[in-house]
Amino acid sequence: MSIPSFGVGTFRLTGQTVIDSVRNALDVGYRAIDTAQIYGNEAEVGQAIAASGVKRDELFITTKIWTDSYARTKLIPSLRESLDKLRTDRVDLTLIHWPAPGNGVALPEFMEALAEAKSQGLTRQIGISNFNIELTRQAVAVVGEGEIATNQIELSPYLQSRKLTAFLKEEGIHVTSYMTLAYGKVLKDAVLAEIAHKHQATVAQVALAWALQLGYAVIPSSTKRENLASNLLAQDLKLDADDMARIAQLERNGREVNPEGLAPAWD
Repeated sequence: MSIPSFGVGTFRLTGQTVIDSVRNALDVGYRAIDTAQIYGNEAEVGQAIAASGVKRDELFITTKIWTDSYARTKLIPSLRESLDKLRTDRVDLTLIHWPAPGNGVALPEFMEALAEAKSQGLTRQIGISNFNIELTRQAVAVVGEGEIATNQIELSPYLQSRKLTAFLKEEGIHVTSYMTLAYGKVLKDAVLAEIAHKHQATVAQVALAWALQLGYAVIPSSTKRENLASNLLAQDLKLDADDMARIAQLERNGREVNPEGLAPAWD
């Protein structure tokens, strides 16, 4: 089992908007879909999948457990609710959404519950999201080496998190990049625009290709069918060493998502 390198995200998309986005994504070739309990759109994602006609075995569905369901007695029931909404008997990947230190549920408790969900066949793989190095170490200590499939973290040309990503690579934990376009801020970057012009590509394709070439999975979202299709073409874009070096210099610790009480102390 592995993590697909390219998927479609559904953060901030609800109602008919997310139904249309997932339908269009599946229609243009996406087969990995990322959602979460807190997004409030699992039922609509499930509806779009069901209507698409794409076979379940061809899909890779990820959801994330929200903080109010971290307790041992709540995690598995909450995941079963997610499965009902998604109209499936299991997801391919389930993540702890945020470490939420001070949430009242200790890390060993929710990681053990997540591992139990896997043992019950509710999810094929388990992982974490927004964990720093120390918390990732603690999670591995609970569930064992090789059990954590990915750490889904914010990454973009403006936030490259080299220390954390190097650690994850050493541990054999796949990196999934979210917010790769930094809420669209990188789309206005002059350096990325020059690289895009050189390759006759879009700036979004350049940013996504950068992440892909570093070995990360990406899950960009869009409400526009043409952008969904265009983003997929990043898989065919090969940046050269000079391009990658120029993008490396764009690092500015440009973190967009850092909710108080949920986020860890970042490396």
